[in-house]
Amino acid sequence: MTDDGPAKRGYGRVLLKLGGEMFGGGGVGIDPEVVATVARQIGEIVADGVEVAIVIGGGNFFRGAELQQRGMDRARGDYMAMLGTVMNCLALQDFLEREHGIDTRVMTAITMGQVAEPYIPRRAMRHMEKGRVVIFGAGTGMPYFSTDTTAAQRALEIGCEVVLMAKAVDGVYTADPKTTPDAKLFEHITHREVLERGLKVADATAFSLCMDNDMPILVFNLMEEGNIARAVGGEKIGTLVSTPSAEQL
Repeated sequence: MTDDGPAKRGYGRVLLKLGGEMFGGGGVGIDPEVVATVARQIGEIVADGVEVAIVIGGGNFFRGAELQQRGMDRARGDYMAMLGTVMNCLALQDFLEREHGIDTRVMTAITMGQVAEPYIPRRAMRHMEKGRVVIFGAGTGMPYFSTDTTAAQRALEIGCEVVLMAKAVDGVYTADPKTTPDAKLFEHITHREVLERGLKVADATAFSLCMDNDMPILVFNLMEEGNIARAVGGEKIGTLVSTPSAEQL
């Protein structure tokens, strides 16, 4: 464990990963109060000129792995979960546009022309350059891949500087703080350490993808008001997951 992460800096183009469970307020469906809180925080950073892309999970509706445990075909369960993410995307789009006047585009990996644009990387980048918030739905469009992996892939493809992984906890701990009260919070940790320690922050595929392509991940508590702006501004919050360059070693 180390405290000497990269120096404080701000980010100009970010990928915000939101968990579907939070959208449901811990239950099934969408909690409007939670979505309103998230939209308000996103509005703050858009007003500062930050280019924002968002990936949302669908755990408040379906989880393919859990449906598989009940006997359902895993691929079919994953496709159901992808549709759940689109519902979350549309809810966030509504709050951003209606309450904050922010121009948005929902782009999906599964074509559904009446509610969203198809995901085209260059088009997504152009939307962001014009100040629009781009919300990615339907995961990667393929079963067996989580929305954490989608967040890593999208961030790399559209040139984001960091993946902001918003959670219901303050960052990455040595153990689950809910079951281990004396668990310690990391201020900085490498991608490899996360994988070797088996820390359950996001799936291993997402961390491996970010490690191989030098994409930092900032894990922080979404539900503390103003934390998205603090994360974008480079303040020391949560846990920064990064791999030092050869010059830093």
